Amino acid sequence: MHPNFLSLADFSTEELSDLLNLADLLKEQQRTGVDHRELKGKVVAMVFEKPSLRTRMTFEAGIFQLGAHAIFYPDKLGARESEADVARNLTRWVDAIVARTFRHESVEIMAEYASVPVVNALTDRLHPCQVLADAQTLREHRGGLDGLKIAFVGDGNNMFASWANLATRFPFDLTLVCPEGYEGDEAIHAFAAKEAKGSVSVSNDPAEGVRGADVIYTDVWASMGQEDEKSARALVFAPYQVNAELMSKAKSDALFMHCLPAHRGEEVTDEVIESDQSIVFDEAENRLHAQKAILVALMKNRG
Repeated sequence: MHPNFLSLADFSTEELSDLLNLADLLKEQQRTGVDHRELKGKVVAMVFEKPSLRTRMTFEAGIFQLGAHAIFYPDKLGARESEADVARNLTRWVDAIVARTFRHESVEIMAEYASVPVVNALTDRLHPCQVLADAQTLREHRGGLDGLKIAFVGDGNNMFASWANLATRFPFDLTLVCPEGYEGDEAIHAFAAKEAKGSVSVSNDPAEGVRGADVIYTDVWASMGQEDEKSARALVFAPYQVNAELMSKAKSDALFMHCLPAHRGEEVTDEVIESDQSIVFDEAENRLHAQKAILVALMKNRG
């Protein structure tokens, strides 16, 4: 197994399946009150450049439930100390590092210089923890990922990139439904097109892109760091709002997913996010269990 959790593409199908099975086990143990303090006495540093609700709360709660202790470090890397120096300091004191940064290169540098596992808790390029939790959620609601048609409606951002990486490990069809020019990282598309177990495609037509979908997934139109583009993006993405009309183009039992936070009335309407088709809070819950599985697998692998 890879020593760090920076990208889903670093892991094989079997390894990701094992992580999902472990997440299911840890969730059941938490539900039934079974002691699962697998990391008793360990310390995890949490380096956060960005604000957070789900990521911070689920990592801190999960670390506590696993018997370990979290230390929070809220500072911008490279300003006071370089990523390499932060990593080389932390690695002398802690057993793992969870990093939520702007630049993806920051977590790569930390992983290079740390001698303990580094977990990517979100960067401008990828959000693998969220997508692992999403996969756990779909296994619960649909029995698995195989054969699903998933329409990602919105920007080809870090969320889509991690979904594209997942599509190279499991046989489902993934369509990015976005305005022209917002397809995102060309390297991600090229890798997914070459390695996909199902298909990965792009559609600029919202109705056509979601037609027959089992899942419609969306995210905010302007991510953190893109605030100055918010007004312009709102105009460009307006036709891509996930509303009842767009949901009606998908399968009648299609699920709605969102990584949250949601800007209600922008990328999604209240009617959709509050509907019976919405599983957004199941996704949020599973962040806890999926991330616990990541920490257990990486830290026990290191001894």
